[in-house]
Amino acid sequence: MKRRHFLKAIIAGVIVAGLAPEVFAEIVKIPPATPPRDYDDHIKDYLHKMQHFDEHHEGDFYLDRKRYRLLESSVKRLKRLQRTVGHGNFYLLDFDDALKIARNYSQVGQFPKAELDFLEMIFYEGAALYGFFGEKPLKNLTDRIQRRKVVKVPYTGNYLYKGLPLETYKKIKQDMGDQVILTSGVRSVIKQFLLFLNKAYKSKGNLSMASRSLAPPGYSFHGVGDFDVGQAGFGAANFTERFTTTEVYRKLVDLGYIALRYPQDNLLGVRFEPWHIKVNSKA
Repeated sequence: MKRRHFLKAIIAGVIVAGLAPEVFAEIVKIPPATPPRDYDDHIKDYLHKMQHFDEHHEGDFYLDRKRYRLLESSVKRLKRLQRTVGHGNFYLLDFDDALKIARNYSQVGQFPKAELDFLEMIFYEGAALYGFFGEKPLKNLTDRIQRRKVVKVPYTGNYLYKGLPLETYKKIKQDMGDQVILTSGVRSVIKQFLLFLNKAYKSKGNLSMASRSLAPPGYSFHGVGDFDVGQAGFGAANFTERFTTTEVYRKLVDLGYIALRYPQDNLLGVRFEPWHIKVNSKA
């Protein structure tokens, strides 16, 4: 499939009354919204979506039935691939090696052309199409993480780039002790594919909803240096606004470590991420 056709196809797949396939039947019906009267109304509507990032909103972009099925099969294959290579290795796995492993291991299964075309289109089509306006630090589907440039952080299962990212994390640990933990470090393009597509799958093919929570593949700064931190024992709440109530967050602010990639009420189409530490200076 040619990239220029994808834009037309995905627009045709926007869910409108009478056109939704069965798989979307359970989506809550959203009443028509009054068109914003001015710029302020537009901003209010945008901020409402960010505050309710995990809900369906009018104007969201959905995959059509055919591409939803490709989304589903791709997510399942990527999960099998992750189980085969192990979670740690999957963080660093590049696209070309992923294809080779899938081809050579029957428990994963070779990526068919339709899935490869789908993954290529997701990567190369501008994410602004469905509301994500962040920068794209990784321009190529085959960009790879060089293992000699990263180090595995003990007891975390995550990697960090050597240099400023690792030095920053070590300084945070030195200043704050064991109460601060590394919750997510380096992510390859293929890892970001799984995170983003799995969210889109759970969101019934709603790419807009997925992108409000997770950067699309290529757009994540975890691929070039950023990392996430949390408070020990706080669990999944470390990835919610509740993190701002913790002692760890207060100390990060007091010590000047907070330079957020996605601050409160940002205009990038992304929810507030107080746990995401901006290290890479790009963008």
